[in-house]
Amino acid sequence: MKIAQVAPLYESVPPKYYGGTERVVSYLTEELVKMGHDVTLFASGDSKTNAKLISPVPESLRLAHMGAEESVVYHTLLLEEVFKHAKSFDIVHFHTDCIHFPLARRYSLPHVTTLHGRLDLPCLSSLYKEFREMPVVSISNSQRALLPRLNYQGTVYHGLPKNLYNFHKKGGNYLAFLGRISPEKGPDRAIKIAREAGIELKIAAKIDKADQVYFNDVVKPLLKEPKIEYIGEIGEKEKGEFLGNALALLFPIDWSEPFGMVMIEALACGTPVIAYRRGSVPEIIEDGVNGFIVNDLKSAVNAVKNIEKIDRKACRLIFERRFSASRMAHDYLKIYDAIIGTDTDIAA
Repeated sequence: MKIAQVAPLYESVPPKYYGGTERVVSYLTEELVKMGHDVTLFASGDSKTNAKLISPVPESLRLAHMGAEESVVYHTLLLEEVFKHAKSFDIVHFHTDCIHFPLARRYSLPHVTTLHGRLDLPCLSSLYKEFREMPVVSISNSQRALLPRLNYQGTVYHGLPKNLYNFHKKGGNYLAFLGRISPEKGPDRAIKIAREAGIELKIAAKIDKADQVYFNDVVKPLLKEPKIEYIGEIGEKEKGEFLGNALALLFPIDWSEPFGMVMIEALACGTPVIAYRRGSVPEIIEDGVNGFIVNDLKSAVNAVKNIEKIDRKACRLIFERRFSASRMAHDYLKIYDAIIGTDTDIAA
C-alpha cells in the first residue's frame, strides 16, 4: 500500500525532546515501512525516517525558534507538497489537526485524520459541523465525549516499539513526573503527593512560554521542598532510565487527557502508574494491576504506600499486549482498508 503520513512541523519526527504527536507519527511510519508498505513522510527536514521524506522546511519550527507567522507559511507549503503528490498515494493520513480540511474536501483522495488534541474547545463544534464528513480517528474513547457525532472511523490507542525501552525488574526509591509543566498536567499536585508520602520526586519536564508564569508562581516555590528535584526537559535516550528506575510514575492530571503517552512509556519499563481518574486514564490503567486510579491527594498518597503490590512484570506484559507499535499499525491498516473501500463516500 502507498501511504502518506503528514506530520505537523513544530517538532522533528521523531522529536528530539517533547512532542507526543510527532513521536506517534514516527513509530507508526517506521512500523509500516517494516511491514513492507511504501510510505512517504511529510515532516520537517531534520526528521529521521526509513520512509521517503518530503519537507518544506529544513528544521523543526520550535528548534528554529520560528513564530506564528512562519508556522502559517511553512504549514501552507506543507499542504501544497502533500496535495501536489496526492494522486500517487492509496491513502493520506493527516496528523495536522484541521488545516487540511478545505483542501481534502475538494480532492478525490482517500484520507483520514487522527485527532491528537483536546476536543473541548468551543470553536470545534462549529468547525466539525461544517466539515462533518471528514473521516477521523480518536486516540481514546473518552476523547469523543464532547464531540460524539463526528465521522469516527475507529479508536486507535498509541503504541511504542517493543524494543524502545528495557524492562526494569526493580524500581528505585523515587517517584517520577515526566511531560510538560502546566496546570492541567499537575506538577504541583505531584509535589504534594510526594511530600505527603515522604518519597523523593524527580520532575523531568519542559516549560512552554505560555506556562512560564504558572511555573514561576506555583511550581518554582515548591521546588524548595526537600526531596524535590527538577531535572528539566530530557530526550528519548534519558527517558528509559528515568522511568525504569522510578518506584512509580505520577500522572495527577486535571483535564480530560486524550491519551497520555507517558503512561505507556512507564508501563513499557515495568513502572506502575498512579493517575487521577480523568480522560483516558481508565482505558489505559487497570486499577490494582498496572497501577492505581485515584481521585484526590489522600488516595494518591495511599497508592504510593501500596505501590509494591503492583507486579512490574504485569505492567510490561500489558504494554506488550495492548500498546505496541505493531498493534497500532495493524489497527490503522484496518481503517485504511475500510476507507479505501468507501472513498467515494468520503470525498462527497
